Amino acid sequence: MLRFRTLSATVISKIGLLLGSGLQIMERIFWVTVMLLFLISAPLLHAQTYPTKLLRLIVPFPPGAGVDIVSRTVMPRLSEVLGQQIIIDNRAGAGGIIGAELAAKSANDGYTILMATAGMLTIIPHMQSKLPYSVERDFIPVSLVASVPSMLVVHPSLPVRTVHDFVTLARNRPGVINYASTGNGTLPHLAAEFLRIQAKVKLVHVAYKGSAPAMTDLLGGEVEMFFGNVLSVLPMVNAGRLRALAVTSLQRQSVSPKVPTVAESGFPGFEVVTWFGLMLPGATQRDIVVKLQNEMIKVTKLPDIQEKLSVQGASTIGNTSEQFAAYIKTESDKWAKVLKVSGIKIEQ
Repeated sequence: MLRFRTLSATVISKIGLLLGSGLQIMERIFWVTVMLLFLISAPLLHAQTYPTKLLRLIVPFPPGAGVDIVSRTVMPRLSEVLGQQIIIDNRAGAGGIIGAELAAKSANDGYTILMATAGMLTIIPHMQSKLPYSVERDFIPVSLVASVPSMLVVHPSLPVRTVHDFVTLARNRPGVINYASTGNGTLPHLAAEFLRIQAKVKLVHVAYKGSAPAMTDLLGGEVEMFFGNVLSVLPMVNAGRLRALAVTSLQRQSVSPKVPTVAESGFPGFEVVTWFGLMLPGATQRDIVVKLQNEMIKVTKLPDIQEKLSVQGASTIGNTSEQFAAYIKTESDKWAKVLKVSGIKIEQ
């Protein structure tokens, strides 16, 4: 990119010299036209050649996390279609903030990519007033890669079998039924609050430090309801240790086709999913964004990628930069409203 800018500056200076030279008018016009054509075509040539070296994908969570699994599933195929190696750089910490900051401050040349998550783009910005990055200023959406829904599960001792049953019971027992979360402001917390607000019921929040202790107490009957990752809770559902009431995606999941969605259970439009998408630093050239977007869409349509992610409980998406940007805004607005109405404390 720096080389192109240097060449462009050189060409422009040459045009100025030609215009003031002693060449005949037709010769001047000829050479100026040639140089202008170079300036117009150079960005197109750049798009056709990108990438020309190794790329780095920043994954802002540790190995084994959902976003890491998705990244390691799709990146080998993206590497194939781009014709360049992609290395995965796990930069975990602070709920994804450390990795996001590193990506935001990277060069705008298209060779550093961020696999962003829903929380770091649409929830954390409303929870913390001081972040080392701005979602709007420091990043350009490329494509939404995949999403993973949650499953609304309850302890079998709770006398409910549907979302309607649960809501009815909660209305008859205001402030009695409790639910687990993996921490204040986490997706399981916001999912429960989203349902509580829409159903107009009173529930008691019990925050845990992660999913493991939350699941332990849920299985032990210490808490009664939880929005957990589909693949994490499904084995317990199949074993009869938990009861599934609904999934939080807009469509039923292939791994649990008999479990309805919350949306079809009386709450149209209810959607709470963990999603992962590619982002580039804010000033990256448009042609690079489009190139990466188009290749990522191709990868998400590959049958083997769809099958591998389906086994992990994820659904491939693959959309345009504009569609991804609109989705981020919709999600951000949704969680801002939930945070405000629920009264969840925002850190200053």
